Amino acid sequence: MSQELVAELKTLFIEGLHLEDVNAEDIGADEPLFGEGLGLDSIDALEIAVLLDRQYGVKITSEDERNQEIFASLNALAEFVTENRSK
Repeated sequence: MSQELVAELKTLFIEGLHLEDVNAEDIGADEPLFGEGLGLDSIDALEIAVLLDRQYGVKITSEDERNQEIFASLNALAEFVTENRSK
């Protein structure tokens, strides 16, 4: 997993989720994306799945048993994208 991909994901999140008061530096790569970390919710998870599909060709479904693991942190998500991207 590259730091370049993590940086791309930070920008994608900020722009795609319209996180107006968040800078890329504010997003820790190992912090939780949901709850006490970045504070995203289930609607954000759906939006992230759409963004990742459009940008990288990565398919994430709500039925995937690994979703909690995939969305655990930005690093975990970047690793999943690296392993599953088609673009």
